[in-house]
Amino acid sequence: MGERQRGPRERMVFSAAQLIRRDGVNATGMRDVAAHAGAPRGSLQHYFPGGKEQLVGEAVAWAGRYAGNRIGRFVQRLAEPVPSALFAAMAAQWTEEYERDGFGAGCPVAAATVDRAACDEATRAAVAAAFTAWRTPLAEALTALGVPAGRSAALATLMISTLEGAILMARAEKDVRPLTTVVRELGPLLDAAVTPPV
Repeated sequence: MGERQRGPRERMVFSAAQLIRRDGVNATGMRDVAAHAGAPRGSLQHYFPGGKEQLVGEAVAWAGRYAGNRIGRFVQRLAEPVPSALFAAMAAQWTEEYERDGFGAGCPVAAATVDRAACDEATRAAVAAAFTAWRTPLAEALTALGVPAGRSAALATLMISTLEGAILMARAEKDVRPLTTVVRELGPLLDAAVTPPV
């Protein structure tokens, strides 16, 4: 959905996700979200009567759905339909962003986890649901690529956790090398999990 097609509520959720991925939950204020979304401040109370906690939860949920939906698009574009190519596509979106825009932003789900999951049960639950919304279609894609169903969920967890760690390291080092390294090193393990057709 293009930014111009979003209504004010959707713009605020999207803006919250973008600010959280750049600044974290604690540094993202409701006024910042309204300004970024081009929405009147009063509309925040209208759309998010639960305040910042509700907005953060919805931004995290949006990010989980976004990541999950990208899996299908990545699979459709694979020149070679193998798990390593899927993981490379997942990492490439970050490598390309960092090379184009710098290392200022990370994953909003990870940022919410770091900032709030230990002290805010609603955010912890939203983060857990967001990871599930990403992991489930990834596991399904791995199964479609020939990974046994009993192993797909575990490999999806491995792929997401490896990618999230590489994103953190890339930002800390201001270098895409952690992303290219994990693609190179994890790829053969992922492809080895494929069961050849009989």
